[in-house]
Amino acid sequence: MTDQYQTVIVGIEDKVAFVTLNRPERHNAFDEHMIAELSDLWDDLAGRDDLVAVIVRGAGKSFCAGADLDWMKRAAGFSPAQNHADAQALSAMLYKFYSLPKLTIAYVYGAALGGGMGLACCADIVVADETASFGLSEVRLGLVPATISPYVVRAIGVRQSRRYFQTGERIDGLRAYRIGLVHDYAERPEDGEYLVQKIVREARLNGPQAMAAAKKLALDVAERPLDDALRRETAELIATIRSGDEAREGLDAFLNKRKPSWV
Repeated sequence: MTDQYQTVIVGIEDKVAFVTLNRPERHNAFDEHMIAELSDLWDDLAGRDDLVAVIVRGAGKSFCAGADLDWMKRAAGFSPAQNHADAQALSAMLYKFYSLPKLTIAYVYGAALGGGMGLACCADIVVADETASFGLSEVRLGLVPATISPYVVRAIGVRQSRRYFQTGERIDGLRAYRIGLVHDYAERPEDGEYLVQKIVREARLNGPQAMAAAKKLALDVAERPLDDALRRETAELIATIRSGDEAREGLDAFLNKRKPSWV
């Protein structure tokens, strides 16, 4: 898998995929090549049944500094149709990561700006340390954080988004933790890896099919009204899951005080 990607390093170890954005000389900024490779990678990982989690980090000092300046210069000369296709490619890549049927963890240190912050907001869990710095600096270039906006708003809410969309100010790791962007915050950089591995250890105790279904459930019910249709759908879901092989194995293991087969 690793050989087919030039801007991303992929390693799979003990049912965990480690994805490293690998343009350190550019602070792992996105260009059209990295976006295409990440999009293909999410497709590859989505089809694997042997993964417990996907951990994304950046090579070098930064997580991802947003859009590559050379890419932006090229895009300035694009036709409207080319610009639209370029934006759609980024949108598709972000959605594939957002909806990836695996536990996804963004481990952020250094800069996570613009699209980099958007990528972090697509993850299920964000771990950051004191070196982390988030920001939506698009407005300082006369732009808007359009493609990443659905994920940022879902991560930090409308109230906070209204501020940071317009100010472009930096958000340090501690403040990001306080506004809900970061789930776990390491006061010392050396503790960040421990927090990531602690989450993975918890995930290993769970039924993999149940985790994928639970993630889809969270995305499906978000912001829907609590009406008869939603109550009926969720009741049907638990009835279906409960009769499946994985649920039967998990319940039998619990009742008989043994570990389920997936542990």
